[in-house]
Amino acid sequence: MTSSAPDTIEVNGDRLWQSLMGLAEIGAYDDERTGLRGVNRLALTDADAAGRRQVIAWMEDAGLAVRIDRMGNIYGRREGTDPTAAPVLTGSHIDSVATAGAFDGCLGVLGGIEVVRTLNERGIHTRRPIEVGIFTEEEGVRFGTDMLGSAVAAGRLPLEYAHALTDRKGLTLGGELTRTGFDGPTDVRLDPPHAYVECHIEQGPVLAESDVPVGVVTGVQGISWQEITIHGRAAHAGTTPTHLRADAGLAAAQIIVHLRELVDSGEHGDLRATVGHLIVHPDLTNIVPARAELTVDLRNPDDAQMARAEEALAAFLRDLENSRPGLTLTTRRMAKTPYVPFDEGVQKTIAQAADDHGLEHISLLSGAGHDAQEIAALCPTAMIFVRGEYDGISHNPREYSTPEACAHGVSVLATTLLRLANQA
Repeated sequence: MTSSAPDTIEVNGDRLWQSLMGLAEIGAYDDERTGLRGVNRLALTDADAAGRRQVIAWMEDAGLAVRIDRMGNIYGRREGTDPTAAPVLTGSHIDSVATAGAFDGCLGVLGGIEVVRTLNERGIHTRRPIEVGIFTEEEGVRFGTDMLGSAVAAGRLPLEYAHALTDRKGLTLGGELTRTGFDGPTDVRLDPPHAYVECHIEQGPVLAESDVPVGVVTGVQGISWQEITIHGRAAHAGTTPTHLRADAGLAAAQIIVHLRELVDSGEHGDLRATVGHLIVHPDLTNIVPARAELTVDLRNPDDAQMARAEEALAAFLRDLENSRPGLTLTTRRMAKTPYVPFDEGVQKTIAQAADDHGLEHISLLSGAGHDAQEIAALCPTAMIFVRGEYDGISHNPREYSTPEACAHGVSVLATTLLRLANQA
């Protein structure tokens, strides 16, 4: 990798990798299915709290001034020569799903710290401050709403709503912030930064298929989460005739099949639908299920197509309820975010940085949600994608990016942040 521009900087890839692997040991577990070492660090668990403390220590070692807000969001600040100027913000999250790898979110946070270390070592000062952020509960798997910390910081969701959210054990987010010591004193609403740039593993196969190391992200597709509860009637599996059953489990299966039909029809654009959580009650072999609970995750890059898909699902649920005596269905909105386009100017800065590092790049839309889509409401925002291996698999212990690919992506991040932080 070459560096031709005078304001192009490369990070220490070995040190970055050591940070990634070190954090991955906090919340690590041995995954029986894959035989690999995975990460289970759900938001505001003891493992997440331990990870946060480690990353704060790394921030402070890099000379960052750390503050924590009332959502548990963490910011480390490197002062600029003009402390009154709006900062350039980078970062991501370190909470994980229960079956995670080492890179999702963590690359953006630890990459930001590595940028600061590199600037310090080279004695480089920037006009604007640079801040590295860690946002709370990005994954949404524990408290049911994704991008939660950044959504509150950007003003889309109120703090009181977030604090009242509960996990499946009935524990509130506010209570867990207090228990883990991350109910910080500072105001959660962010003053608009000058710009926000997030570096993230792609979590998909596009960069690998195109054989390029870097992606310039144009935006994030729309996301819709809802929970469906089906109330039926428990009955004996052997004595109850089929035509007399109000089988909540059967209804759940019909919903899952219908979602796939919506996708396969092609009538709703590039729709993706997933039922990632399904449970039946009383969950016994010889009893017809009395209740079923499932979640529906819809993704679409077109808001109008998303709305049509949601209405098609709602119509199917009404018909299902009306056609099955004894069944009632209720839905609860968990989260919804529209398609978010990213700033063209920040995209151009990223692309130019990649060019100056001699790295090929392509532009692509993100299929996953990211904190960047929330911060985009406050300031010019874009993302850098780093190539993943094994078809870009993520939310799985097989998630992997090479040390070289991570160093390439974070070096592009470093150059981008440097240039943005020196803007007037």
